[in-house]
Amino acid sequence: MKTHAQAVVIGGGVIGCSILYHLTKLGWRDVVLLERHELTSGSTWHAAANIHGLHDSTNISRIQHYTMGLYNRLEAETGQSCGVFQPGSLYLAQTEAREHQLRLQAAKARLYGMNFHEVTRDEAERLHPLVDFTGIRCIMWEPEGGNVDPSGVTSAYAAGARQNGAEIIRFCPVTATDPQPDGTWIVRTPKGDIATRWVVNAAGLWGREVAAMAGLTLPLQPTEHQYFVTETIAEIAGLDRRLPSVADRDGEYYLRQEGKGLLVGAYERDMRFWAEEGTPPGFGHELFADDLDRIEPNMMRAIDRVPAVGAAGIKRVINGPMIWSPDSNVLFGPVPELSNYFCCNGIIPGFSQSGGMGLLAADWIVTGETRYDMFAWDVARFGDWADARFTKARVGDQYANRFKIHFPGEERAAGRPVRMRPAYTLQKGMGAVMGLNAGWEHPLWYATAPEASETEGFTRQNWWAPVGAECKMLRDRAGIIDISNFAKYRCAGRDAEAWLNAVFANTMPRDVGRSCLTPLIGKRGGVAGDFTVTRTGRDEFWIIGSGMAERYHQRFFKAVPLPEGTTFDSHTDALCGFNVAGPRSRALLQRLTDASLETADFPFMRSRRIDLAGIDVLALRVSFTGDLGWELHCAAADQVALLEALLEAGADLGAGMVGSRALMSLRIEKGYGSWGREYSPEYWPQELGLERLCKMDKEFLNKGALADTLARPARERLMLLALDDGDTAASNADASGGEPIFRDGRGLGKVTSGTYGHTVGMSLALAHISGAEPGDDVEVMVLGRPHRATILHAPPFDPTGARLRA
Repeated sequence: MKTHAQAVVIGGGVIGCSILYHLTKLGWRDVVLLERHELTSGSTWHAAANIHGLHDSTNISRIQHYTMGLYNRLEAETGQSCGVFQPGSLYLAQTEAREHQLRLQAAKARLYGMNFHEVTRDEAERLHPLVDFTGIRCIMWEPEGGNVDPSGVTSAYAAGARQNGAEIIRFCPVTATDPQPDGTWIVRTPKGDIATRWVVNAAGLWGREVAAMAGLTLPLQPTEHQYFVTETIAEIAGLDRRLPSVADRDGEYYLRQEGKGLLVGAYERDMRFWAEEGTPPGFGHELFADDLDRIEPNMMRAIDRVPAVGAAGIKRVINGPMIWSPDSNVLFGPVPELSNYFCCNGIIPGFSQSGGMGLLAADWIVTGETRYDMFAWDVARFGDWADARFTKARVGDQYANRFKIHFPGEERAAGRPVRMRPAYTLQKGMGAVMGLNAGWEHPLWYATAPEASETEGFTRQNWWAPVGAECKMLRDRAGIIDISNFAKYRCAGRDAEAWLNAVFANTMPRDVGRSCLTPLIGKRGGVAGDFTVTRTGRDEFWIIGSGMAERYHQRFFKAVPLPEGTTFDSHTDALCGFNVAGPRSRALLQRLTDASLETADFPFMRSRRIDLAGIDVLALRVSFTGDLGWELHCAAADQVALLEALLEAGADLGAGMVGSRALMSLRIEKGYGSWGREYSPEYWPQELGLERLCKMDKEFLNKGALADTLARPARERLMLLALDDGDTAASNADASGGEPIFRDGRGLGKVTSGTYGHTVGMSLALAHISGAEPGDDVEVMVLGRPHRATILHAPPFDPTGARLRA
């Protein structure tokens, strides 16, 4: 056994073997995989192993498409059969919402060259004569859909990795992972120790236990999951071809051919947790007792759709464990608090994603960043707030609603509330409908009825009109927006300015009271973050960034050593704040302070500490609404008093509360991008209009990569579109993000954010577009159908910035 390795992968399931294989494909030969038992132990061996390419997330669709194409190449490369069956998949829509979802996925497939298109009922009946298509509104066809052999795929990855020089050691449990002062690790086993640069936790059902060896608590919870295989069905035995699989997600089951029978699986509402206190160390290839009564409602829906299921006997039942994260996405990436410790845990559709997951993991480990923005998978999206109670509640909800549509802006209630700011109760009493952001409850919009909830769908919902009223109130008078969820940092010390200049692309403000906007640059030269930095003293700076990305950004801050005597600390939990914006915002705030707020004394992009209603606040003259306004940051203990003072001072001015849904509309009216939507490491500064904020006359993090990207022409550009009023009125829908954009049948790009601009009377969308210019007409695939749109020359609200600087 090796005593040294570039990377040690812990776990011999399909994901661990894929990561090992892809590491070798990127040139790392000195890599080892350790498996406590036999390869495929845990969840891999009993998986249904269905494969499909389409997903609501564009980037997840990309990696699933890559995975589906990889299996045949892997067979040819290794000589190991993957048991690939690709008779195609039929996707059924029983409801209008499901039809919207499938049509949108079909539009995305067209944009990215994937084969996923609508078929008629006659065509579907020819493809699968056993299905009763009565009541189906829409049928989509994916010719490459199907399934694979789980053991065969795992063995093929393992064979490919071995051929490329990797070592796989079975029956070798890891007993400890010990971090070393230089950032490397020692992995301890009964067969000897391995010194390694990277530890990769791909331990499947034992991911929690392996993480605990490194002092980590991962939000993971296993459940039971059942499927059954029927006896031979005469109609299938008589066919000379394999039947396509059926995705009837409104029926809450999945179905495909297995041998001469059918395999039917379900995610039942009456679900069962397993191993809440930890996965038993001796568990391997065991199964649980059958409990088909729990999935009977799902089975009956499957029988209604495919009557042959009900006429066939049951040949075998598989009831085995799966391990879930709170949102059913993988926990993926380097742990920000540790050096060179990579997680890949909580994978559900493992055989649809194994290849892409291995590719992206190897990308990240070898090059320092993935080629696609995968924040939806990033382990950093959860923090300590995702405790056992929250995780269990969310996993239960995810399992029982596995096939429920994730609507734009949807907020699920399971496990909440977790973290609440002091003003939570006051805001709820005012009708706030809350959302979840990095564990914090925050107001989405304000309803007039107490304890109101919001409806869900792809079309305009019950919050559309109230959000419009909030937007108009702020633009006409003034609005108060809770911005407590922004990430807030303080950097102080003699070398604070030098350190910040070494981290960020822009030059830090030289004068006290000045602010600047600055990108943070990723390993590939893209925009990994955008921040507002304010100099509040000779050796003190405050930095404001994305709250949901705070843990993610730790990786970048750690990459530049902090000088001795300089501190950089998060104050996100300790501080709260409000943005007061609109034409009467100055008048409102002036009632509460003796400090002059006139432009001559307090210009745009300036800051100072002021006394506001007896409360010490850091006031920044900036506003994400694009309107006249101030951000006010105060101690958490003062949040309620500050809000009450703002409400009282603004009452006769017609000011009131504004939620984050209105803020989305207001910032798009101004054409402002935001991190996680418009801004991501996938996109270069010159594609986002941020190149002027990158000062190439100084050294900063990943400057070399940025120089390379700035030397290239922009692939796409961030543009603002206005959708045709007639089209949006007819569909009662606006773009929300992810919709493809076409012109004359050619794909141009996709929407990143969409909304209705209530104060400019337009349905608007921000988008990344290539091959088009302002003034051009294009088609945006809202609800998967073409909506006419025009690329705007300037934002419709305050294009010159006169209101912002008033």
